[in-house]
Amino acid sequence: MSARAGIGYDLHRLVDGRPLVLGGVEIEGDGRGLEGHSDADVLTHAVIDALLGAAGLGDIGQHFPETDERYRDADSMLLLSQVCTFLEDHRWTIRHADATVICQRPKLAPYRDEMRLSLAKTMGLQPLEVNVKFTTNEGLGVMGRGEAIAVTAIATVDRA
Repeated sequence: MSARAGIGYDLHRLVDGRPLVLGGVEIEGDGRGLEGHSDADVLTHAVIDALLGAAGLGDIGQHFPETDERYRDADSMLLLSQVCTFLEDHRWTIRHADATVICQRPKLAPYRDEMRLSLAKTMGLQPLEVNVKFTTNEGLGVMGRGEAIAVTAIATVDRA
């Protein structure tokens, strides 16, 4: 068996007038969401990049370029589903994903289980095979000032 790990990272600016979606879950907040070509779900984007990296199959920008209007306001969970099929077509099996969301506000812990379930369901995993953690940036930088949200993720895949 060949097992591999990949790392993903994404960051988007918070702006007025957009819904805030993380891990396919809409977050109640102050009316600010993430700016981006798609729904700007940084959690899902970082997981996608980690999966693609683990399989050696490029990155999210290569597969879903922001210059392609088909992906304007796209649901990132649908993109994740397409990536999972792509990995399966290349004989990779997803085993685990772990992500850390860096966000000063809003508080995200109440949404943890819903995010885990959403990501796990889309990836065909059990909830315990997906982990989502949250941290602040202690008031430092763009995340600490509440101007952006960033996510780091790691995923493992294997091929029999």
